[in-house]
Amino acid sequence: MAGWIQAQQLQGDALRQMQVLYGQHFPIEVRHYLAQWIESQPWDAIDLDNPQDRAQATQLLEGLVQELQKKAEHQVGEDGFLLKIKLGHYATQLQNTYDRCPMELVRCIRHILYNEQRLVREANNCSSPAGILVDAMSQKHLQINQTFEELRLVTQDTENELKKLQQTQEYFIIQYQESLRIQLAQLSPQERLSRETALQQKQVSLEAWLQREAQTLQQYRVELAEKHQKTLQLLRKQQTIILDDELIQWKRRQQLAGNGGPPEGSLDVLQSWCEKLAEIIWQNRQQIRRAEHLCQQLPIPGPVEEMLAEVNATITDIISALVTSTFIIEKQPPQVLKTQTKFAATVRLLVGGKLNVHMNPPQVKATIISEQQAKSLLKNENTRNECSGEILNNCCVMEYHQATGTLSAHFRNMSLKRIKRADRRGAESVTEEKFTVLFESQFSVGSNELVFQVKTLSLPVVVIVHGSQDHNATATVLWDNAFAEPGRVPFAVPDKVLWPQLCEALNMKFKAEVQSNRGLTKENLVFLAQKLFNNSSSHLEDYSGLSVSWSQFNRENLPGWNYTFWQWFDGVMEVLKKHHKPHWNDGAILGFVNKQQAHDLLINKPDGTFLLRFSDSEIGGITIAWKFDSPERNLWNLKPFTTRDFSIRSLADRLGDLSYLIYVFPDRPKDEVFSKYYTPVLAKAVDGYVKPQIKQVVPEFVNASADAGGSSATYMDQAPSPAVCPQAHYNMYPQNPDPVLDQDGEFDLDETMDVARHVEELLRRPMDSLDSHLSPPAGLFTSARGSLS
Repeated sequence: MAGWIQAQQLQGDALRQMQVLYGQHFPIEVRHYLAQWIESQPWDAIDLDNPQDRAQATQLLEGLVQELQKKAEHQVGEDGFLLKIKLGHYATQLQNTYDRCPMELVRCIRHILYNEQRLVREANNCSSPAGILVDAMSQKHLQINQTFEELRLVTQDTENELKKLQQTQEYFIIQYQESLRIQLAQLSPQERLSRETALQQKQVSLEAWLQREAQTLQQYRVELAEKHQKTLQLLRKQQTIILDDELIQWKRRQQLAGNGGPPEGSLDVLQSWCEKLAEIIWQNRQQIRRAEHLCQQLPIPGPVEEMLAEVNATITDIISALVTSTFIIEKQPPQVLKTQTKFAATVRLLVGGKLNVHMNPPQVKATIISEQQAKSLLKNENTRNECSGEILNNCCVMEYHQATGTLSAHFRNMSLKRIKRADRRGAESVTEEKFTVLFESQFSVGSNELVFQVKTLSLPVVVIVHGSQDHNATATVLWDNAFAEPGRVPFAVPDKVLWPQLCEALNMKFKAEVQSNRGLTKENLVFLAQKLFNNSSSHLEDYSGLSVSWSQFNRENLPGWNYTFWQWFDGVMEVLKKHHKPHWNDGAILGFVNKQQAHDLLINKPDGTFLLRFSDSEIGGITIAWKFDSPERNLWNLKPFTTRDFSIRSLADRLGDLSYLIYVFPDRPKDEVFSKYYTPVLAKAVDGYVKPQIKQVVPEFVNASADAGGSSATYMDQAPSPAVCPQAHYNMYPQNPDPVLDQDGEFDLDETMDVARHVEELLRRPMDSLDSHLSPPAGLFTSARGSLS
């Protein structure tokens, strides 16, 4: 309800703008009496393009109607009687209006709430001088609104001048007709003698007046045309700010949002500006046409005809630029587009409501074209309606939503049936080839006075036919979104960028994919630079002047490895996104360190200190490095776990299984960090069966523990994190070390499932025959390096 309280305190133009939001589609009385209920509902949680959310929208409509009816029933007294009738009427009205289209109610209320908040925010900024100085965006918006007020005043001035010109010209024509009547007057001889002198004097006087008045009329016409020229100059300047600055910035934000940047924001403010432009442009165009008509009624030689022709051509160019530039893609199609897969997009005309385009709803057609065809299209070359594939369900009629004043076309069920690829250049792969979805339509404005052919291109898309191509296609999209320049030739991007530029793009993508506020730190970026440039410098500044080419990014393998830089980085994001978001957010995964760095970090730590890092040898792999002194080594590295491993048993449970891992680097107790993620211990079964459980073991550590404790290892311990034994109890290293350990102390998990299958076989046997089979066969542990039991 706080929002409505603030909205009621708006004044002046802001209050008028708020009142315009309400009407038959949603009465302001409903907003007032149900303020608290309206502001507490999840309007933003509904996806207007998702038919599955219709049920939730219907529930909100029913809830709104019920709340209104309850409010009406509680009204008493004389004043309450009238309000009871009114609220009941509104309940019926809203039910009838939105019963078949509940999504429109959601769209309407979201539009109202958003604009209320905007008006309150702008009013608060305007009332605080410090707020205006600090908020550059508000300052710019204020300047735009001031220019609109100036345009409104000068347009009103030319309207008054035009009326004055029309009245003057009408009087002139009357006097001119009087002059002609005198000239054509037929007088008898007697009347001529008595009146001829007076008529001649009147004729001379009238002709002199007509000459003076003709000059005055001509002067009025010239002054009016000059005023229109100045108005159009101001209009063009304002339109340039809105279309070439504000709208282009919105499109750039939309592009960066494809890389995980912040949302591009609502189009409502831009639409309100574009509608004001359209209204003022149309008023001036009508004035110019009326001025031309006056000149045709009474031709007077002079420069006015040429001036009017010039301003008429200018105003037509301005409105043409406005209409064609405000036909935009509100919701982009996916930039990695898989064939035979349903996808959606939304196009919108920001001036559709003001120019009454919706009176004859236009149809929009979508086609997919290649990069070369897009270049030809922008050069106005004849492409003969060429396309590079077939899109199903590619035509859609634009719909006008009266509650929000938007004219848009929602393509909900498009599907790319086939694609025709161009000949590739050099080492270019299919996942580097860019296409675009072309949306085109035809609009008529002003009773078919003007007809516009409009076209707009989507952001570049990469077409794939198999999910395995997704990662490399994403790299192409990331590079294009990050480094595309305004006004480029489709779809040119620099082949090289500076490392800091790439860092910014990688960090943006990383935070979005992992859905974390914990981005890439300076140390993380140093690690990535070392990996990319094969350099050992630990100072980020040493890399600031280095360039990264596209080939280095995702075409050539990293030195000594069988993958590209992007493939490795994408694997990191993938495993974090699917399995380890909470651990990354908790700071439990150090991640971006190599084996030597892990050694340096752990060497002086107490035994049992461990860290988690991303594997160099396995894409999307995570390995555990830990400190434990022995006669032969003091640092240990477990063979990397991958997404497949974490699908079997989570990282937290695996760490809980290994009781000798005690501290998360640098010194956080393991259970303090991970215990909240352990899988709860299940209650014992009541149907006579024991629930099997797969657990992580490292054979050498289990055997050593068994030797120290004088008992054999068991698989039946259900505790996810056994108590940590004192270090003295880990008599881990026998005289003859396990021959299956490699030189780096890594354990191979390839034989994991042999142990797991043995456990399951034992646990499925009847309870009375289980005891004799609890111990695994001799040599089973020593046959596997790092295994699951």
